[in-house]
Amino acid sequence: MLTRLLRCACDVPSHCYTWSFEPKTDWSATYASSKEIHQYFSDFAKKYDLYKYIKLRHEVNDAIWNSQSAQWGIKVFNAETGETHTDFAHVLINAGGILNAWRYPPIPGIKDYKGTLVHSAAWDPNLDLKGMTVGLIGNGSSGIQILPAIKDQVKTLITFIREPTWVSPPVGQGFKEYTTEDKARFAADPKYHLETRREIEANMNDKFGVFHTGSTEQIQTKTYMLSQMKAKLNNPGLEDVLIPEWSVGCRRITPGTNYLESLSASNVKVVYGEIDRITEKGCVVNGQEHDVGVLICATGFDTVSFCRDREYWTNRI
Repeated sequence: MLTRLLRCACDVPSHCYTWSFEPKTDWSATYASSKEIHQYFSDFAKKYDLYKYIKLRHEVNDAIWNSQSAQWGIKVFNAETGETHTDFAHVLINAGGILNAWRYPPIPGIKDYKGTLVHSAAWDPNLDLKGMTVGLIGNGSSGIQILPAIKDQVKTLITFIREPTWVSPPVGQGFKEYTTEDKARFAADPKYHLETRREIEANMNDKFGVFHTGSTEQIQTKTYMLSQMKAKLNNPGLEDVLIPEWSVGCRRITPGTNYLESLSASNVKVVYGEIDRITEKGCVVNGQEHDVGVLICATGFDTVSFCRDREYWTNRI
């Protein structure tokens, strides 16, 4: 989730974003910022003296099994020094995950673009969008959060949408900032804090019926979300291209605060369809070129490659 100041935040309720044995009572809001989440886990690591087990800014670029020594030979690149050394282990666990390698879309001509190219997962905090004509590729979870966050900063925002998607209200809770009184009560009354967390978890875990085809929960949810999307879009043309035909839960349900309403803003233009190519100036869709000074790619991650070498990380486009 991205707020109006374009700070990264999570779309999972804050009180669910903690270890069960290490609760946090002073979250600033129902959905915490990345800065707060980072601080929580940093403090956790310090408290339990975990940093002695961690090497930051180190990349594993090669791992080869040696059957004679029954060990893994692991080549590790130190990003601080630029040096590579080999380490050894009897057991090697790949816990690198898949949502960590952001990627630009494989659209022809993307290397020719002369404007400012940025990926949502590698945001430049110094990027100034004020008065710019900005292109936004993608209407997944990141694109849905970015658009309302930047629309009031830019001169014109052109959002390139390839396919429809179900846009839901926030998952778990509505957004609100916690007051000083709220935080004090969480801290003073551990039982109340625990009950609050359990209530949020129960509310989220109670939604699995939505993913069963033809279930009462799915039918009711689709009816509700359909009415909400139509009311917020209030535009038959946008309804035709943005509201899916498939059932709710067939693909990831994406929460989006003020996204649908923002699509009708006077400075927002929706371009629906496949991007044919990218030129020096912008994007071509259905033969028409749309010039943009900044092109934001909210196009997700490489979820296919699990083990990536140094060459992969240095060749994103």
